[in-house]
Amino acid sequence: MGNGKELEPGVKGEARAVVDARNTAAAMGSGEIDVFASPAMIALMESAAVAALKGRLPSGETSVGVRLEVSHVAATPLGMQVSAEAVLERIDGRRLFFQVTACDDREKIGEGLHERVLVQREKFMNRVAGKR
Repeated sequence: MGNGKELEPGVKGEARAVVDARNTAAAMGSGEIDVFASPAMIALMESAAVAALKGRLPSGETSVGVRLEVSHVAATPLGMQVSAEAVLERIDGRRLFFQVTACDDREKIGEGLHERVLVQREKFMNRVAGKR
């Protein structure tokens, strides 16, 4: 097992970022203005889910994101901090279901659901390498 921490519903993870020239909609190609990009918000939400699992998985095991249902409801300008939180809501075998939210310094900017699947790292990477 991981560090003795249990993988159970209710575990939380967080991730943070500052809006800068690299993670705007204009820079990422998801829009034409300098506000926090939806793809950057989604990546931050996934990072929060990964953080929730840190130290809780058996050696050699990791998780991969397989589904996201997310709304991005408010824009965030350059220089402002954004935080994401992921809460593990349910476990179904190897499938993990998270509630994810993102907020800037003023308000909630996004929310949704994120699903990850537990995989054996080496076996997974061997399968991926077989695609070459």
